[in-house]
Amino acid sequence: MAKKPDRLTQFAQEDEILWHDRKRYLGLPLSFTRYSFDENRFYLKKGFLNIVSDEILLYRVLDVTMSRTLGQRLFGVGTIVLTTADQTLPVMRVESVKDSERVYRALSNIVEKERNEKRVLGKEMFGAAGFDDGGVDMGVDHFGGIDNL
Repeated sequence: MAKKPDRLTQFAQEDEILWHDRKRYLGLPLSFTRYSFDENRFYLKKGFLNIVSDEILLYRVLDVTMSRTLGQRLFGVGTIVLTTADQTLPVMRVESVKDSERVYRALSNIVEKERNEKRVLGKEMFGAAGFDDGGVDMGVDHFGGIDNL
């Protein structure tokens, strides 16, 4: 009798990892902090005995920036900062990774592609990023007209 495919396996499929690296010290991958991303998500895994994993959907990334200090340039690494609309991880620092300029460009392009595919506009992300108008009434009534101020 043929075994039925497990339904959980159907949802646990992993996409192909496009890039992976570790946080580096003096240019060497001596850390237990691992970074990777595929076409949809960015993954962070930290720890040796206690492992903590986190992921960010790339369409929720609001801004991608890169910085390279003098020391990082000497060792050929850089830091990429992802500002996101994620509640648990609003800012993710991808610290001291090799070939950071190429990774920065790839991430920026994938984020843009994901946002276009999901039809996510910047203005839709303001509420998710903590933008609050402070409850200020802008003078518009509920019937589409403007209140007398």
